[in-house]
Amino acid sequence: MDLYLALKVLWWLLLGVLLMGLAIMVGMDMGVGTLLRFVGRSDTERRVCLNAIGPHWDGNQVWFILGGGAIFAAFPLIYATAFSGLYIVMLLLLWTMIVRPLGFEYRSKIASPAWRNAWDWALLVSGAVPMIVYGAGMGNMLLGVPFHFSWDMRSYYTGSFLALLNPFAVLCGLLSLTLSVHMGAAMLMGRAGGAVARRARAASSGALVLALLLFTAGGVWVSMMHGYVLDAGPAPAAAQNPLQQTVSLHAGAWLGNFRAHAQLWLVPLLGYAGMLLALASVRARRPTLAWWSGALAWIGVIGTAGVALFPFMMPSSLDPSQSLTVWNSVSSLTTLLWMTGFTLVFVPLILWYTSWAFWVMRGEVDAQALESDDHAY
Repeated sequence: MDLYLALKVLWWLLLGVLLMGLAIMVGMDMGVGTLLRFVGRSDTERRVCLNAIGPHWDGNQVWFILGGGAIFAAFPLIYATAFSGLYIVMLLLLWTMIVRPLGFEYRSKIASPAWRNAWDWALLVSGAVPMIVYGAGMGNMLLGVPFHFSWDMRSYYTGSFLALLNPFAVLCGLLSLTLSVHMGAAMLMGRAGGAVARRARAASSGALVLALLLFTAGGVWVSMMHGYVLDAGPAPAAAQNPLQQTVSLHAGAWLGNFRAHAQLWLVPLLGYAGMLLALASVRARRPTLAWWSGALAWIGVIGTAGVALFPFMMPSSLDPSQSLTVWNSVSSLTTLLWMTGFTLVFVPLILWYTSWAFWVMRGEVDAQALESDDHAY
């Protein structure tokens, strides 16, 4: 296989891995924030929740940075098109990501109930909104994004922010939120203990049941919507850009890869298996297994979307033939080679450090110790 072609596919896979890591690790922290006011009935209980993820939440943001960096370097055309056209969404994410660390750092600095309640609501919003936007973004990729290119490859976005919150995107956003809630609840089951853990178990069970229903409904919906088919691309020796390809829409086309390769059905089955195993683990009060099962569910859900879309990455609903694919939006061979080298060094280090941090800081948070610790959240 041609090296450049292999690296294109490799970076499509690596981008998927980074998006999964973001969903699992950052989604866990966001889930705790979303649950904060529901599983924590007192100030002490809420502090327990925050300190359960306190040693990890800022380190987990590296997945967010890696995901954005990978798109910027490996798929610059997608970065330029998405970040310029969807700037309102990006600003919404930016503001919630700014508010979130402020909530962690300043919530417990003043003993005023009004002060702390205000930050609790801020943490809830900054936990729920990014996960809804994350899932809605995935849903809009399947529907197509209203953009097109001029002759000189300048992109033009013609949609609106409210149009992005269409029914299918909202369904995907809610699916993302439910899996995030489960990951946060599984963390609290193992780290909080007592009444907080009991409420987290109940929240996780409800979220997983809803996730199963939403994933199924989304699959049925995708099977009936019009998907994109790459009919013809540029000649091998020609410039690989979206101005020299032909794309058509066909009902049920997003299932084309699954029909062509039956083994790919294992990906959505992994999503179902992860959710069902997580549900059984929660009811058996096994938080560690519940957390890992939730991670498998995330891998199955995101993997299903990726397999359905391939080779498309950002389809255009305005001009389907100008859709962005793995082939026409990728960086140069030299860039991909350098990025692959850095990835082979730094991603294992990140995985090692994250595992080490979770191992060292395992166990339940001591509620009494928080009262006398000036450095606790």
